[in-house]
Amino acid sequence: MDKINQTLVSEFLLLGLSGYPKIEIIYFVLILVMYLVILIGNGVLIIASIFDSHLHTPMYFFLGNLSFLDICYTSSSVPSTMVSLISKKRNISFSGCAVQMFFGFAMGSTECLLLGIMAFDRYVAICNPLRYPIIMSKMVYELMACVSWLSGGINSIVQTSLAMQLPFCGNNIINHFTCEILAVLKLACADISLNIVTMVISNMAFLVLPLLVIFFSYMFILYTILRMNSATGRRKAFSTCSAHLTVVIIFYGTIFFMYAKPKSQELPGEDKWQTLDKLVSLFYGVVTPMLNPIIYSLRNKDVKAAVKYLLNRKPIQ
Repeated sequence: MDKINQTLVSEFLLLGLSGYPKIEIIYFVLILVMYLVILIGNGVLIIASIFDSHLHTPMYFFLGNLSFLDICYTSSSVPSTMVSLISKKRNISFSGCAVQMFFGFAMGSTECLLLGIMAFDRYVAICNPLRYPIIMSKMVYELMACVSWLSGGINSIVQTSLAMQLPFCGNNIINHFTCEILAVLKLACADISLNIVTMVISNMAFLVLPLLVIFFSYMFILYTILRMNSATGRRKAFSTCSAHLTVVIIFYGTIFFMYAKPKSQELPGEDKWQTLDKLVSLFYGVVTPMLNPIIYSLRNKDVKAAVKYLLNRKPIQ
């Protein structure tokens, strides 16, 4: 039998919350508000990290990258999600689905690496403060950021290419808000073993390894802090790490729920679990990027001072 051509499916249908029409308008308003907060909050952090000389350090450079990443990630999916909620236009073209999948996977992979690098940066700053300017020189931390973006992009190209070259035999209904890769793979009418293997390798490289870096970095940081004689020094060290640690817990908590838990098939109450998966995905895709600038602003005196300075600065006449 000839291999079925994947072009038989020219578009996909995103179900979203189509089974709950009464709450779709509520979600539209919530997502719109959160998206505006994402754009404003992360935009302000990017501007502050660029124009305030006090924030020209590795930590705030990575924070600026994280803010830019959050804007790109949400902008690749949130506008189409809002359109589907308000207009009931739920179809997305095959190429549009591929682009959305690419940006989602690329941004997620890059963020994992950036969070790991930010933990390493805090480790060097607290545990080796005298060598910090040498280890985290401008060339080094810019190279780290470039490698993170490049690695995330390559990983996404591989995963997206493998997924979108699969044959889809007429079934084009994606039970999700966006073209999320696991939801798309369920529609394939071919063996997806290669996709599963590459995703496991990807999870090890972009989820587990950065998490190990974060874990051991904070173990050494905690050990160093506990050995400090000054209570003021301990409080300052904890305050510089608390915002990053909070973001890590939120980010990894939601992403592990989505990608690391076993996927069951045809189990009682499966529809409820699928709805929960979609809501958790929404939390990961919208709430987490919204919380990032809020957390870093509330927990960081330097960021608050920079934002206040920019807001109060008089324009040049």
